[in-house]
Amino acid sequence: MPHLSRRAFLKSSVIGASRAAGAGLGVRWPQAFAGPAPIELKPRPTDARIFGEIPTKNVFTYGEAPGAMPPVLRLKRGDPFSARLVNQLDEPTTIHWHGLRIANEMDGVPFLTQPNVSPGRSFDYGFTPPDAGTFWYHPHCNTLEQMGHGLAGVMVVEDPADPVFDAEIVLNLRDWRLGGNGQFIGQFKPRDAARSGTFGTVRTANWQVEPSYDAPSGGVVRLRIAVTDVTRILQLKLEGAEAEILAIDAQPLPQRVPLDLLILSPGQRADIAIRMPAEEGRGVTLTDHRPSTPATVATLRSVGPSLNHALGDVGPLAPNPQPEFDLSSATEIPLLLSATAEQAAKNSICGSLGYSFWAINKVPWPGDTADPLAPIEELKLGKSYVLTMKNVTPHAHPIHLHGMNFTVLRSTREDVPKLTSDTYLIFPDETVQLGLVADNPGDWVFHCHIIEHQKTGMTGYFRVA
Repeated sequence: MPHLSRRAFLKSSVIGASRAAGAGLGVRWPQAFAGPAPIELKPRPTDARIFGEIPTKNVFTYGEAPGAMPPVLRLKRGDPFSARLVNQLDEPTTIHWHGLRIANEMDGVPFLTQPNVSPGRSFDYGFTPPDAGTFWYHPHCNTLEQMGHGLAGVMVVEDPADPVFDAEIVLNLRDWRLGGNGQFIGQFKPRDAARSGTFGTVRTANWQVEPSYDAPSGGVVRLRIAVTDVTRILQLKLEGAEAEILAIDAQPLPQRVPLDLLILSPGQRADIAIRMPAEEGRGVTLTDHRPSTPATVATLRSVGPSLNHALGDVGPLAPNPQPEFDLSSATEIPLLLSATAEQAAKNSICGSLGYSFWAINKVPWPGDTADPLAPIEELKLGKSYVLTMKNVTPHAHPIHLHGMNFTVLRSTREDVPKLTSDTYLIFPDETVQLGLVADNPGDWVFHCHIIEHQKTGMTGYFRVA
């Protein structure tokens, strides 16, 4: 979960509602799915102009056109969706539908929820999204290389009840590890993987450096942001326009918050309403203030006669139903995030970098225990739990849970909003309690979304049955 500025602190808002859980335990081929004809997603290498005049070779995309970034997929809440993965890479891959609460067998984690999809083979995904909002999709095989080379796309689940905006702009934010010739360099350095992660050298929005987009003057724009980078935590500010945060990680806020400073980590998303300047030609700049020198992410430019709309002209987003959390009957699960003394090569769920630097409950994945592939905890279907997560490392960790949502109950940081999410950015020396209803059966991965941390030990899973 991102952290808002103190002025944007929100009171707790948990919307209780029941949801039908998906099916699936263990590794299996998917059951028959009665849905529409599948769209085809074909991960493949391409050349793309990312930085400078020389195209970058061996960029990975799901897009059909040469050099095109992965497409923005548009779904509707409650409508069946089907996608056929046709692997055109020279290595195995899968697709994980990040943030969606769907059946376990559709979650895209190799050897936990499905087999690897080998080169030249295909796999059919089918599900009905229960939630609306901004999500994204990416592989869960050789994750650092495949995502680092571009294989990550934004997914928008629309709600027919959503308010109408004057325009919508989607931003896929990510870095690239490129050298001066515009070609890929090593995706990670061990000394950085053991710290905050290895940062990219070129920062982009929608595969462009500081892109600019036109928007109607005096109009209200819905800006959808997804941080698909493997490392960078962003501190976002907007200059030149009024703006309010509508939703975080696909969950509408109980009340809108003025955009002051918004911290988003890898895996997180935000929906923002921007009231464009009435004067044609005026610019709005989205900047990142981490590190301290601001960097332009993207700009918007007012175009045409003013529509004279106000932020208040756009109604609220419809909430996504959540299971009812019962604190009185909840079982506490301690989760200690730490470094590990073990340095030997360890296999992760998604391959290995050859090192173990991080651990959950003092066990790097997989650990030298009686059953190194055992779940962190076995949860009873429908029962409430409190995840008490403590970070004793000197680094922040965006912790992501597949297949379910949690709600922040309390934190040792006073300014943490009590929101519902699938990702929580835990800071050094922070202890947080997350309320979870185990409402979706299956094996659900729980990991740091700084991918080097994930692949060097800070990974595990919960079994819900």
